[in-house]
Amino acid sequence: MTDLTVNETSLHWQYAMQAVTAASQHAEGIGVVINAAVVDRGGNLLAFQRQNGAPLHSISIAIDKAYSAVSFGFSTADWLSLIGDQPPLREGLVQRDRLVIFGGGLPIRVDGELVGAIGVSGASETEDEACARAGIEAIGLSA
Repeated sequence: MTDLTVNETSLHWQYAMQAVTAASQHAEGIGVVINAAVVDRGGNLLAFQRQNGAPLHSISIAIDKAYSAVSFGFSTADWLSLIGDQPPLREGLVQRDRLVIFGGGLPIRVDGELVGAIGVSGASETEDEACARAGIEAIGLSA
């Protein structure tokens, strides 16, 4: 009866905390303020950090970027190239609750297996993504 269940590996909360701390430290180093979130394989929040002065609306955006990245297994920045010139798809997707289709959310993989994701919001897309990458790299992985 073992075929009735699935075991999925997920990121440990301690590494999630290290990732959001490293993302915030990177933000501080480049002179921006952010919110950073890490979710597990199931999209559940593992760690969150808000820097003083980070935009309040960016709290939920950071969490939703992580949720979006783990939901589909790719960077939130990849959405626009995937949508391309398909107005019905582009307009329909943005109506979906919690789906973010701009940069700052990255999946986290260990040995190729999706184990979670990080989302960063509060600065520019490029800066958010750089902070997210710094978080992943701080736990010994590559984005």
